[in-house]
Amino acid sequence: MPIYVSQLFTGLSVGSVLLLIALGLTFTFGQMGVINLAHGELIMAGAYTAYMLGDSFGRSVSLLVALPVAFVVAGIMGLLLERLLIRRLYGRPLDTLLVTWGVSLVLQQVARDIFGAPNVNVTKPGWLDGGFELFGATLPYTRLFIIGLVVAAVTGIWLYQTRSSAGRRMRAVMQNRQLAACSGINTQRVDQRTFFIGSGLAGAAGVALTLLGPVGPTLGTNYIVDAFLVVVAGGLGQIRGAVFAALSLGVIEALVEFKTQASLAKVAVFVAVIALLQLRPQGLVVMRSRALT
Repeated sequence: MPIYVSQLFTGLSVGSVLLLIALGLTFTFGQMGVINLAHGELIMAGAYTAYMLGDSFGRSVSLLVALPVAFVVAGIMGLLLERLLIRRLYGRPLDTLLVTWGVSLVLQQVARDIFGAPNVNVTKPGWLDGGFELFGATLPYTRLFIIGLVVAAVTGIWLYQTRSSAGRRMRAVMQNRQLAACSGINTQRVDQRTFFIGSGLAGAAGVALTLLGPVGPTLGTNYIVDAFLVVVAGGLGQIRGAVFAALSLGVIEALVEFKTQASLAKVAVFVAVIALLQLRPQGLVVMRSRALT
């Protein structure tokens, strides 16, 4: 029993990380049709931001300071990417894929030139040492913190989309760009704001990943494929679907890996997504719309 509780908890924490990464992709892919392969390097930028801050503000609070700083750093990087390159490629998803893939390779090399090839470690706060006992299993405080961070991020995004005028404009553009533009919404400005938020969430995810392992130039590439699977399985632009898909895939991967090995766990995740798309090609949650008859 304790072993299965531990694996279930591990799966939920892995799914939480995937969700935090996939939230940004959910917005950019669902709203703008942009396949951003450089999203993984925004994760890397957030992780290196936490590394550079180090113990500048004291070991106990450096992590809490790194989260908003990494959000802003990655958000600005994403905003520059959108304004300089992606803006010219809207409506051409394959071109965005190739361009952002090239950008990701450049950013990885820049990280190697600045920080070196070996991976580096970020010292976690002392209050994250140890774990919580539940049904005989130890649940590490680091993973509990990540789950709490993701819950806070999802809640914040939900409140932003439902309670603020800017969030409602984002939803309007996501549902029908042409109609939103005809209604007087500046879709270009909404796209910029959306890209900033999505990229900032990737930076926050990078900070969270420093609690699970070392930081390297290819940190983001280890998660980007799984994050895209979450977006596709959950439904384009659907936060609720992304939550269900991320947690489900995380649990499947953790349980299968416990019984077999990591490579077979990845295969199980792919099989699960393919089976889901055969049953529901548009994902778990489909955007509601009114059709004229």
